[in-house]
Amino acid sequence: MFNKLRSKKGFTLIELLIVVAIIGILAAIAIPQFSAYRIKAFNSAATSDLRNLKTAVEASFSDNQYYPQPGA
Repeated sequence: MFNKLRSKKGFTLIELLIVVAIIGILAAIAIPQFSAYRIKAFNSAATSDLRNLKTAVEASFSDNQYYPQPGA
């Protein structure tokens, strides 16, 4: 009778709990890293936008010999 129970294929509750715990640990490590990457990407995009604005203002000065007025 014990051989029949041992020959059944499948996962035990302990094995499933261990897998869930490992996935939870990996998620706990990955989520903060993902947040940090999002912040870095946002900062890089903002820096790029400022560089593009500077280039546009300098091009305007080169064409008109004066800097554009804010709000104009």
